[in-house]
Amino acid sequence: MKKISILGSTGSVGTQALETVDFLGNVRVTGLCANSNTKLLERQIRKYRPAVAAVKDEKAALALKAAVADTATKVVGGEDGICQAACADGAEAVLTSVVGISGLAPTLAAIESGRDIFLANKETLVAAGELVMKSASRKGVKIIPVDSEHSAVFQCINGQAGSVKRIILTASGGAFFGRTKSELENVTVAEAISHPNWSMGKKITVDSSTLMNKGLEVIEAHHLFGVPYDDIEVVIHRESIIHSMVEFTDNSILAQMGLPDMRLPIHYAICYPERVPSAVQRLDFKALTSLTFFQPDVKTFPLLALAQKAGRLGGTAPTALNSANEAAVALFLSGKIRFLEIAEIVEKALSSHKPIINPSLKDIIETDRNIRCEILKEESK
Repeated sequence: MKKISILGSTGSVGTQALETVDFLGNVRVTGLCANSNTKLLERQIRKYRPAVAAVKDEKAALALKAAVADTATKVVGGEDGICQAACADGAEAVLTSVVGISGLAPTLAAIESGRDIFLANKETLVAAGELVMKSASRKGVKIIPVDSEHSAVFQCINGQAGSVKRIILTASGGAFFGRTKSELENVTVAEAISHPNWSMGKKITVDSSTLMNKGLEVIEAHHLFGVPYDDIEVVIHRESIIHSMVEFTDNSILAQMGLPDMRLPIHYAICYPERVPSAVQRLDFKALTSLTFFQPDVKTFPLLALAQKAGRLGGTAPTALNSANEAAVALFLSGKIRFLEIAEIVEKALSSHKPIINPSLKDIIETDRNIRCEILKEESK
């Protein structure tokens, strides 16, 4: 029986991971973690009986501790608590699906404790890719991507990393594909979080609508697979059937295909290296009318190009990009800025940032904090 901890268990990926656990029947959950949704986390604790459960909000953790006092689960709070959940006794692997750079510390803690990582938190590699990958290599830890695109690339490469010529990441184009900049002036939060193909959390869905999500994935792919930025291409594929492709040195291209269902990459990561039956619906080619491909519109959606620029700059530039985007998206979701201002804020933050090359963890944390503080200060004027 495989034993795993799930960080972000009350979110979209986390709940689908638990559905996969239920389907497989041979996986034990040793740790759970939530941001603040203690009602759902309590139900999960009573069902899965983990050794440790963590809540980022420490006051909420105290209330949950009292609520589940009749169970054997240890309830902890704050960032240290999340790291405890990541390193729960007996866990062989940790699914990291918390949102944003907050996933960095528990991911590093899990790596240092020798746990394999099922990575659904792209911001961890964007902000600290070199640190994370070096740490994983030193500890002999496997990082298996759970993002559908990186899972697809991982499956296509299948031990042939030395023969990769190009990675082709597919993007749905998000909620606003085909719109002009003037048509995006007054889009609402409700429109931005309405994805045509995937059911995801609010932050990642907004990132999809700005194409920042794909920019972050380019940086993540660079670190995961060691492929130069010039050899990572993005194409818009509206149907979300091809999840990404890999071109090899002989010019053959392998694509991983399937219906847009996050349970498939989750299932693959948990069962790796074996393939076993899943709960995911089969793809019916007779039902497909077309598979289309387009070039990204980086003039209307400049965040993709900004992310590629930050990746090439290296050092703390991707950290600054990610932190500015997280802060800007939070402002948009709270109704404090317009949709197009997200890109303006990120571009300003990146252009004013002087990257630290070969940053330490302290450098990354300070860069994140400084960028967020500067943006909040500007917006409060």
